[in-house]
Amino acid sequence: MSANYGLDADRFLATDSPLGALRRRVAGRYAVDEFGGDPHLMDLVAGAARLSVAVEGGARVPRLGPALLVANRGVGLLEPLAIMRAVRAAAGRRVRVVGAPELPVLGDALRSVGAIGYAAQRFERFARTWHLAAVPLSATWLRGGPGEPPRRLVVATMGFPLLPVAVRPGFPLARPGRPWRVRFGETLRPPAGTPPDDQLAAAELADAVRDAVRALLEEEQ
Repeated sequence: MSANYGLDADRFLATDSPLGALRRRVAGRYAVDEFGGDPHLMDLVAGAARLSVAVEGGARVPRLGPALLVANRGVGLLEPLAIMRAVRAAAGRRVRVVGAPELPVLGDALRSVGAIGYAAQRFERFARTWHLAAVPLSATWLRGGPGEPPRRLVVATMGFPLLPVAVRPGFPLARPGRPWRVRFGETLRPPAGTPPDDQLAAAELADAVRDAVRALLEEEQ
């Protein structure tokens, strides 16, 4: 498998050696997509992160097409990293993490490694490019527990599948040797024939995905 030169913004390909990656970047042989993502850099970061992750329900992750992965909130950056590694193992795909701040330097840096903003209009445009995105049950990943459903994003992505995800901490947030556990639930969709602007259906779907995440967490206990 050849190294990824940024031509495929969805699927992980092989990464080259650190020295080869540095030479390639110095030579400008990499790409940045319309959302600020640098696929080559995403692969390097995901490959360098030595985070042990156990995946359950990985067959439920779509091999093609868009989906919004909705997970319980965490305590920092390790939860979205665990989801990214779980999706990579289950489907060989990249997943963008919702929540990049709209700041000139920090926001640009986070977008280059796979984050996207929380703005509903921008996210709708992203979903229509047939990629995967992960969002917490809140506007931030920096709190624990199931949280509240991301209603704005559900409204913006009506018609796209929602995938509930439960994340249980592993090392270094748990005892040494314990892997992170990422469990994917059954895909949720609005009823057939639901108009894309049906606010009530979107609210019901948002509540359903919140309850599904809670159920997955309870099963893990």
